Amino acid sequence: MIHIGNKIKEELHRQERTVTWFASKLYCNRQNVYDIFKRENIDTALLRRISTILGHDFFKDISTDMNHTNATNNI
Repeated sequence: MIHIGNKIKEELHRQERTVTWFASKLYCNRQNVYDIFKRENIDTALLRRISTILGHDFFKDISTDMNHTNATNNI
């Protein structure tokens, strides 16, 4: 199962964005961003906001992981 907080952190770093930048886009403080990075799951409304801010479809990542897991389990 995908750890969504890690995926968000990886994407933020891939884009060479700072935690401070991300926190300002989310209208929260840096500690909240670090808390998001620790989450294995996340509210869909928040994930939608994050996907929009980072221009990355995290829902697709989850779906791909789910399809891969289902295919592996059917073997």
